[in-house]
Amino acid sequence: MKYPILQRFDELLPHLAQFDAIIDTRSPGEFAEDHIPCAINCPVLDNEERIRVGTLYKQVNSFEAKKVGAMLVAHNIARHIEHLWQDKPRDWRPLVYCWRGGNRSGAMAHILAKIGWPAVQLEGGYKAFRHHVFNSLEQLPSRYTYRVLCGPTGSGKTRLLQALAEQGAQVLDLEQLAAHRGSVLGDLQHSPQPSQKYFESQLWRKLSLFDPQRPIFVESESKKIGNIRLPDNLLNSIRAAPCIALSLATPLRIQHLMKDYQTLAEQPELLTAKLKLLLPLHGREKIASWEALVEKQQMADLTEQLLHEHYDPAYQRSISRNFSQFSQAPALVMEDIRDQDWEQAARHLLDAPA
Repeated sequence: MKYPILQRFDELLPHLAQFDAIIDTRSPGEFAEDHIPCAINCPVLDNEERIRVGTLYKQVNSFEAKKVGAMLVAHNIARHIEHLWQDKPRDWRPLVYCWRGGNRSGAMAHILAKIGWPAVQLEGGYKAFRHHVFNSLEQLPSRYTYRVLCGPTGSGKTRLLQALAEQGAQVLDLEQLAAHRGSVLGDLQHSPQPSQKYFESQLWRKLSLFDPQRPIFVESESKKIGNIRLPDNLLNSIRAAPCIALSLATPLRIQHLMKDYQTLAEQPELLTAKLKLLLPLHGREKIASWEALVEKQQMADLTEQLLHEHYDPAYQRSISRNFSQFSQAPALVMEDIRDQDWEQAARHLLDAPA
């Protein structure tokens, strides 16, 4: 077979794991927005170089742009070979792609093939992959059965998902994929939210790995997790699924939340700014009283008031309206929040009849 060969994504999908490297030749900015899972970014033009070539193309002509582009592309490919692939054996198999399967991935694949590696270029590039993800998320979620953990804020739904995963259950942690805990205070300071496209790519990959014969445990969610929108088919499938009503006594909920949000509590200015987002719902007087608790470092009192006056009423308004089987949900009452308690609860759910 003569390399490089050009292949469509649907042809490559069953064999993606057989490639030794999936190489994204687009700029770092394009890669950061979204990319094929497990791909590495080896740009043939970085962000500034891409702008430079594009400006030449528009303001001068395509011939001048191609001369400069070829010089930069050749230099960057040589650097990648020297620093990343110099030690690769003859049977090293790379898959190469760019935005549309054009010049950038074509140049990389051509040179790798000339060296002697069996390089494959993705026909249609990232756009073909994105098209596949978009179409899959309209169909894939409805192939599975779900068991939905419901419970008010602080009841430990995420912690129970973690315990279920540790026991070998199929778990879809949407808040982890979205890097957000799903409330006004829920963004993870150490991990900014991904782009919508990257979230969808990770969701597609996660769903694709699940076994349709086994249930997927998932948390009850709103239409949006921070800035991330859930695909309609997934949301509808989850909201029509059987539920489990998780409950935890208020003192334990407070203890659980204070541990989870310790970093936020250590940043009073940031916490106060987030509380101001609740002004339209609770008014200036109430927000001022919560800000005073922040200033006094009375975090337990603040957490209890937020639960009873903001989170719990919102939960009660939404859960029965959005989750059709919630009224038949069996109760799962947590007596404590030690690791062994979550492990025991996970085993109970896995042993329960479907």
